[in-house]
This record gives sequence, structure tokens and C-alpha cells, in this order.
Amino acid sequence: MKNPNALLSIVVPVYNEEENIQLLTNSIEKALNGYRFQLIYIDDFSTDDTVLVLKKMKNEYLHVIELKKNYGQSLALAAGIDYASGDYIITMDGDLQNDPNDIPKMIEKLETEDLDLVTGIRAKRKDSFVKKIPSKIANFIIRKTTKLNIQDQGCALKVFTNETAKELKLYGEMHRFIALLAFLNGARVKEMPVNHLPRRFGKSKYGLGRTFKVVNDLLLILFQRNYLQKPLYLFGNIGLFFFGLGVLINIYLVIEKILGEDIGTRPMLFLGVLFILVGIQLFTIGIVIDLQMRTYYESQHERPYRIRKITHHGETKT
Repeated sequence: MKNPNALLSIVVPVYNEEENIQLLTNSIEKALNGYRFQLIYIDDFSTDDTVLVLKKMKNEYLHVIELKKNYGQSLALAAGIDYASGDYIITMDGDLQNDPNDIPKMIEKLETEDLDLVTGIRAKRKDSFVKKIPSKIANFIIRKTTKLNIQDQGCALKVFTNETAKELKLYGEMHRFIALLAFLNGARVKEMPVNHLPRRFGKSKYGLGRTFKVVNDLLLILFQRNYLQKPLYLFGNIGLFFFGLGVLINIYLVIEKILGEDIGTRPMLFLGVLFILVGIQLFTIGIVIDLQMRTYYESQHERPYRIRKITHHGETKT
């Protein structure tokens, strides 16, 4: 490490992982021997003895956050990241499938290449077919709709700079798109191959039912990327399309009327009027949402951009 005194914060959300906790703690301690680190476990309201096992351990570097109810992995991660005080923040799963021995190599890559986030690629993924297919679909959509060419969005093992991790706003199932969220915030992101181990104890918390949540969150992120600061471009364009289609239909009907045709009872007349009204309504919605976004940024004292570094006369400020 460039800074041998740098503090690492390892953030691990856990839910019913009583058999894995001690083994994971031992492997992290061994992998990070010689590093300054804090190990933060966030218990997401486990129903087994996970908390009891954690409280029996008296390691000086160990921190345990207990949530009042089961919030899900995204909010558990958010709680751990908010609490973390390290110069670098590392996230990983609590099921022993991530290898802590990859962490030093990821930190070295982050420092050497001046990155904000290094995420892992599970090259030989030891997961079931049920988990792999939705992940591959989401990765494909992200690569095709954004400029982020990441092969494995779902790998939990990630190394962030403190600032990059603290800027994340996690909710829903968005922990699966952390790399994408950081990228949209202006982070420099790269990936590297990491080990992926088979689950030894416990059961996977992933099922097909969560696939729909993942898809919904992905669509929301893509909307925010393209239209959060300019919603009028989305609603306005759709509104203009329907309005124009309605006008064309009505012009056609006017010509038909001039030629002596009866148009009063024709369904196309109602369709043309409906399209015009829908177009006006969508365009109006776009204007209202655009004004709301301006109000949001001004009232929250937030700017619609983030500055990574400023260099002046050879001196860099972050």
C-alpha cells in the first residue's frame, strides 16, 4: 500500500450465517495480517444464533451492527458503509464464497491505477443456475445501455475509496448495481478476476422471486441515468409522438369529411382525440417533473454534478 497507515473497513452484511462467521473472521484476519483494519458485521435481523456468535468474539477490530428488523442487503450495506471510517471500504458477503486473500491485490490495483472502485469478476462462479441466469441478463442490459463495461455486476467483493462508498445511495435491491451507481456518480471503475468459493454452510438467500425486484431497480437506475435531470426529454418526446399521431389522424378525418364521408361515429375519431389529449398530458407531466427536479436540487443545496479532482499549478485538490 502507498500509505501503510491507511485504515481498511471491511463491511459484511449477514443474515443467518452462524456457521460461517467464525471461519470468515479467521480468514479475514489471516489475509489482512499487517494491515490496519476494522471488521464491521451488520446483522440483518438474523433468526439463528449469528449475533450470539459475533458477541462471543472479543477481537479489538470487530464491530457489530444489529438492525431492528430485516431490511435487506442493500440497507444493511448502507448502514455498514455509513458507520465505516476507513480510508478504503471493502464490501463482501458473509457466506465464505468471497476470498479475503484477493483484497490486498484489489487495493494495489486501485492505488496503482488511480481508481475509485475495483470490483471482482467471479471467473469460475460456484453458484446455481437459478442465480446465474438473471445475473447474466442484468449484466448484458447494463453493458448495452451504459458505457460501463463490467462483466459481473453481482460480485459482492469490492474495494472503494472512502468518498466513493459514502456517496452511494442504496435501497431496494440496488446492492447488485453498486458498480453502476458509483460509475454514474463519476467514479473510475475497473474489475479484476477473483476467487469464488462454493458455499459450505447455510442456504442461499436468493430465489427467482427476487429477479423481478432486480429488473425493476435496474430500470429505475437507467431512467435516473438518462432522464433524472431532464425528465421532459422522456415525457415530452412520448407526448409529442402521441400528439402528432392524433393530429395526423384528425387531419385525415377532416379530409374524409370534406369528401363527404360521415366521421361522427367512426372509432378513429375518438382515437385521434384521445391521442391528442394523452400527448398534451404527458408533455405537461414532463414540465411538472422537470420543475420538481430543479426544486429538489435547489432546496437540498445539491448540484447535478460531482467533482473528482481539481489540479491548479501542479497541486491537486479533491
